[in-house]
Amino acid sequence: MKILRTLCTAAVLGLVAPAAAHAQVEPGGWTSYSPSFSEQERGCGQINGLSFQLTCSTASGDQRAERRYATYSSGTRQFEGSFRITSMTGSRISLKQTFNESGSGPFFMLAVENGGRLYRVGGDTLAGGATVGTTVRVNTVHQVGSAHRTYINGSLKHSMSSPGGSFYDKFGSYRTDSGRGPIQVQWSGVQFWRK
Repeated sequence: MKILRTLCTAAVLGLVAPAAAHAQVEPGGWTSYSPSFSEQERGCGQINGLSFQLTCSTASGDQRAERRYATYSSGTRQFEGSFRITSMTGSRISLKQTFNESGSGPFFMLAVENGGRLYRVGGDTLAGGATVGTTVRVNTVHQVGSAHRTYINGSLKHSMSSPGGSFYDKFGSYRTDSGRGPIQVQWSGVQFWRK
């Protein structure tokens, strides 16, 4: 009884260590890791911690505020992060990319339109509801040389085949060819796993 009371007290005080983090989708055999990253600010892009914004409505040129992670070329990688758009009067802004470094550029780009539609640039709608103030969780699972899958709030929304080569993850805010700012996006809960 005394041990139980002590554990309860410790839990209330936040002294019990949290359980180990697990991947949110496709569980089984994942190992957590922390790849290095660099930041890219171009045009009217600005970064402050995990806040990324485009401050202008320019519909041309390179307007970006992004975090670019280390290159990988084998195995299966999972990215997880949540974003919340805090303001947006622009539209068609890329939020997350899987970039093919050994190919012709972006392999997969998840973008948002004003009004909350999430879509793959050059492809279909993945989800709605990415409106100002709403938190949305994104997971991408990439099997190099096999497949790339995208989950929104834990549900599989897109799958495509993947070539081999070198890739890296990026997130933030990036004006697509048909897009424009302004936008401000706050990211949180960014994690990576591999197997």
